[in-house]
Amino acid sequence: MAASHRHFIPAAGADWLLPFYDPFTRLLGARSAQRQLIAQARLAPGQRVLDLGCGTGALSLVAKRAEPGIELVALDPDPKALVRARRKAARAGAALAFESGFGDALPFPDASFDRAISSFVLHHLESAAKPAVLRELRRVLRAGGSLHVLDFAGANRELLQQLREAGLRDAAQVDARRSLLGALAFWRAQV
Repeated sequence: MAASHRHFIPAAGADWLLPFYDPFTRLLGARSAQRQLIAQARLAPGQRVLDLGCGTGALSLVAKRAEPGIELVALDPDPKALVRARRKAARAGAALAFESGFGDALPFPDASFDRAISSFVLHHLESAAKPAVLRELRRVLRAGGSLHVLDFAGANRELLQQLREAGLRDAAQVDARRSLLGALAFWRAQV
C-alpha cells in the first residue's frame, strides 16, 4: 500500500509544526541523546545501516558524521519530512539514501542491514502495532546485526518483551536519562 494512503503521525505531530521540529528538539537536548545512541550502535565503515522513521533526517546525519564510511538508508512515511531530510543531507554534503515507507512493510530484502537505528519513533505506534515493526526489523537485519532504539521510557514499557517475541536476542535497556523531553531510554537487541 502506498505511503500516501496510510495514516501516520508527522514528526512534529502536525504538518504545520514541521519547520519547528529540528530547532525545538535541538533546544531540548535530543541531539545529545542521538549521539549517545550512535555511540551505542558502534557503527563501522562498510556497514549498511537503516534509520527507521528518519523524519527530518537528524539521526541519519548524526550517524553519517560519526562514521562517514557507512551506507545509510533513511526511511519514513512522511513525504514532507523526507523533503526536509533530503535538503539537510544535500547541504551537509552527506550521501544518504531516502526511502518512503512504513516500518511494518519494509521495502528491503531479508538480511540486508548490519544495523538498524531509530530515534523517537516507537512512541508514535500503538502497542499492538509495534510487534509487526519489530518483526520486520528482525527480518532485514543480517546475522550478527543489531537494533538500537532511543525513545521515551514510559511509552515503551513492553518493548523488551516485544523485542524478544520478534525473534531478537539479548534485548536490553542499556541506559536511561532525564531530559527536557522527559525520561528517555536506550534499548539494544541482536540478531
